[in-house]
Amino acid sequence: MIIDRIALILSIIGSLNWGLVGLFKFDLVAWVCGGAETMVARIIYTVVALAGVWCISLLFRSRDKIETHD
Repeated sequence: MIIDRIALILSIIGSLNWGLVGLFKFDLVAWVCGGAETMVARIIYTVVALAGVWCISLLFRSRDKIETHD
């Protein structure tokens, strides 16, 4: 499903951002959006979090069911 791929891409982007925070104390989303407290940054954080929650469902699907949706 397309939503699975979008969620996976957003989760990867989020994990890369957290990697930057952990390694270099650099929040790319906050930098791009003008600060972590801006509305745009908060929306991005929320969308990435929802994508991560969606990806949890991938863990509980059978492999055959996942492959037939592509």
